[in-house]
Amino acid sequence: MVRITYEPTNEIVIHDIVAVEVEDLLRERVTPAGTMPLYWCNGIVFSFSSLPLTEEVVRDYMHGKLHWLEVHYAKMGQYKPVMPLNEEEYKTAMNVRIIDTSKSPVHNELTRWLKTAIKQP
Repeated sequence: MVRITYEPTNEIVIHDIVAVEVEDLLRERVTPAGTMPLYWCNGIVFSFSSLPLTEEVVRDYMHGKLHWLEVHYAKMGQYKPVMPLNEEEYKTAMNVRIIDTSKSPVHNELTRWLKTAIKQP
C-alpha cells in the first residue's frame, strides 16, 4: 500500500513584485518556442518565476516555503482562457493561454494579498 501525504505550502517569499499592464504581461510570455501560459485568480492575472533549485531553496521547499524571484501581475476582472497579442514585431497574432487557478488555495491567498498590499496600476 502506498501512503500519500499532503503537505501544503505554508509560506511564499516574493523577492520582487512588479505591477504591469496586461499587454506587457502577455508580451513577456512570448518565447522563441511559442508562448507560456499566465495564471488568473480573483481578478488578477499573473506570472511568477522561481529561484534556481539550490540546496537551501530545496530545503525550504521541502518545508513548505516557496521562493519566487519575481511576480508580475495586472488587473483582469473577468477570466478569459486565451488573450490575443498583436505585435508588429511578430507579424502575426499570437494567443497566450490563461489558466484559471481560482481553486488553488495558494493562488487565492496570493491574489488577496496583492490586492491589499500593493497598489494596482
